[in-house]
Amino acid sequence: MRYVAAYLLASLGGKEPSADNLKSILGSVGAEFDAEAAKKVVDAMKGKSVADVLAEGNEKLASMPAGGAAPAGAAAPAAGGAAPAAAKAPEPEPEESEEEMGFGLFD
Repeated sequence: MRYVAAYLLASLGGKEPSADNLKSILGSVGAEFDAEAAKKVVDAMKGKSVADVLAEGNEKLASMPAGGAAPAGAAAPAAGGAAPAAAKAPEPEPEESEEEMGFGLFD
């Protein structure tokens, strides 16, 4: 991810993104540099516009469901099956009162 960020910074800075530029950007913040990873990013982006890649990514993200987590009971019918009856949670045992213990708080 840091190599992609460095690529974007180099691109926004008006420089031709290259492995050397990525190395200088990452070195300026003290990040480790892996020449192979940087080369992979630069090669993957070769001949592509940053704006086009971002637009393509937005299209992919738009096709993904973005709803929040649904309760299990609500998700099951949407999946096409009948929701099984939810198991009833055990009721907590009532606490003993002071009278049952044989003493009171202020005795």
